[in-house]
Amino acid sequence: MQQVDSRKNIFSIKDKKNVKWCWIFMLPTIILYLIFTAWPIFSSFYYATMNWSGLSVTKEFVGLKNFIEVAKDPYFWSAYWNSFKFMFGVVPIHLVIGLLLAVVLNNKLLKFAKVYRTLFFLPVVTTASIVGIIMIFILGADGPVNSLLMSIGIIKNPINWLGDPKYAMSSVILISGWKNLGINMIYWLAALQSIPSELYEAAKVDGCNSRQIFRHITFPLIIPIGAVIALLNIVGSLKVFDIVKTMTNGGPFFSTDVVSTYIYRYAFSSEMGLPRIGYASAAGIFFGITIIIVGFTANYFKKKIKQKSSLTQN
Repeated sequence: MQQVDSRKNIFSIKDKKNVKWCWIFMLPTIILYLIFTAWPIFSSFYYATMNWSGLSVTKEFVGLKNFIEVAKDPYFWSAYWNSFKFMFGVVPIHLVIGLLLAVVLNNKLLKFAKVYRTLFFLPVVTTASIVGIIMIFILGADGPVNSLLMSIGIIKNPINWLGDPKYAMSSVILISGWKNLGINMIYWLAALQSIPSELYEAAKVDGCNSRQIFRHITFPLIIPIGAVIALLNIVGSLKVFDIVKTMTNGGPFFSTDVVSTYIYRYAFSSEMGLPRIGYASAAGIFFGITIIIVGFTANYFKKKIKQKSSLTQN
């Protein structure tokens, strides 16, 4: 009994040392999180109750006035719904086309598969501002897209893809979908490569073709990971800023204005006169609550999908 107790004491001492070192290694991350994430979040609630430009020394307490003004502003609601339009446009591209690419590039018989993966992933590591500037030229009235479409007879006159409210949002969605397609392809590849090869071999022995294997083996097994990928894309697309800011700056006529560009316009830009940090903070909190609700809802369905998938597999 004494030996057992002494062993327990030794293990408890080791556990305490491990916990201490874990906290030591986590400390820099915790400090940075508190400074650059937690503090800005809490300070936003404070600034949202103030009438403050961010430049003057004095601040005027206005209570909920900023929130009420945001709720009554039609331009905010236009940006609000544009954010969801962007989400509903981009997420299917990332999920469906990303999965199709991953299935094709996961084929062991495909030559130069790694080269193709790299090519599809390159836009992900390219700065959004660079992509936006290049796409302004490509999609311009005198750009190569119009030249190609006119040469093959699809259109007769050049289209200003980013300057026409009918096409601007669709153009931004397509470019953003293309830019971030590679990272979703990698997510799907990781999901596909987690499936044991023995299952495929057994299915082939039973005479299943590729379509049947994908329908009855591959797809059911990657659904739980797909739910996580969908959650990441939904939340990420609602926070879009850089590609919209660079390509259209929310125009033309606010047709591509999203909540992030709306907040930027009031907080930092001189378009609206003096900045309104308090008003912008209120708009950010308003939309932040929406993102939290959407995230919790998506997470709820993700858990339901995982539970259903595990029951099906059992």
